[in-house]
Amino acid sequence: MKLVVIGFGQCGGRVADEFARLNARARSNRGIEIVTGAFAVNSDSADLSGLQAIKSDYKHRILIGGRRTGGHGVGKINELGAEIAKEDSDKIVDAIRVTPRFLESDAFLLVASSAGGTGSGSIPVVTKLIKERYADKPVYNLIILPFEHEENNEERTIYNTATCLKSVNAVADAVILVDNQRYIRKDSSIRNNIAAINALIVEPFYNLLCAGEEKKRKNIGAKTLDAGDILQTVSGWTVIGYGKSPLSMIRPFRQTRNFRDKSTETHKGIQAMDEALSELSLACNPQDANRALYLLSAPAREMNMDLVKELGDYMRDIAPKAIIRSGDYPRQKGVLDVTVILSELDTSTKIKSYYALSTTVIEEIRRKREEAACKLQDIDDAAKDIPSLL
Repeated sequence: MKLVVIGFGQCGGRVADEFARLNARARSNRGIEIVTGAFAVNSDSADLSGLQAIKSDYKHRILIGGRRTGGHGVGKINELGAEIAKEDSDKIVDAIRVTPRFLESDAFLLVASSAGGTGSGSIPVVTKLIKERYADKPVYNLIILPFEHEENNEERTIYNTATCLKSVNAVADAVILVDNQRYIRKDSSIRNNIAAINALIVEPFYNLLCAGEEKKRKNIGAKTLDAGDILQTVSGWTVIGYGKSPLSMIRPFRQTRNFRDKSTETHKGIQAMDEALSELSLACNPQDANRALYLLSAPAREMNMDLVKELGDYMRDIAPKAIIRSGDYPRQKGVLDVTVILSELDTSTKIKSYYALSTTVIEEIRRKREEAACKLQDIDDAAKDIPSLL
């Protein structure tokens, strides 16, 4: 599957940068293209300068709202982010239009943090625009939810997140949710944490996108998971997970494997799926999923029918009402890994909590503005008898 990836705001731009790096890795190691174009859109020129893998020309690093923000961002006001996205949307469409391999793309993936200003404000606006212009290609949103300390300390974070989630759900074909807090490493520096989190967010997409683009016969699975399977699975609220298990090396000159080896292989597969489910991008109940997908990747000789059956039974048990699609990808060396997608979720506790909290936050913001206006008026009243020099 091939994607056009567009990142909005600082967070979205950095994740899009990781996708560009992932594409370079696929091209170098596997001779495969999985990203036909990677773009970063921002109202802050400094954030655009900090990227590494996305091309540095103005067609790939797109500065919007320069006249209104002076290239210094929107200060977390996502209404302003939405306004400047509407004004400068032609820059984004023009960049997509001239992408050399755009016609090979299967879908759009737009990425943003729900808590920021430029990202959360512009992503629903551009999603709607792209859907109107390119009706034959699905548009997916990858939304990064805020850290716990941001939710607790910044009222605007809750408001931005709620308005962003409501808006993208109304226009995107699917919204893939990622909870930043699930990836945090508290003993690492901020820079290392953010870089590691972005890499973990993107990693589950690697085999998923590569599997259907393979050209070498030995690397094509018995049951290929192609773009069509992904397009039919990913819909509505969606989460993604990835797990892996190291494989023991087979001793040279050994012609057969005993029953213990076969049992171990099956156990490794279940272990990898367990990890994928425990590391889902957002905590959820798999029973709420109406569609599901899993991809098994391992050396060809390590995958057998017993393993495939066990994984299929496991997925059916945890997501009983979901339409399940699956595939195998004989690629990895020394590792067995499983990628899982749960889609068309009926409900999400996390999303509902944002919506509930935002109503309280809106009232609080309104009250503080009224109090501030009253205090300013008191100061003006106190100075009304003093002559002015103007």
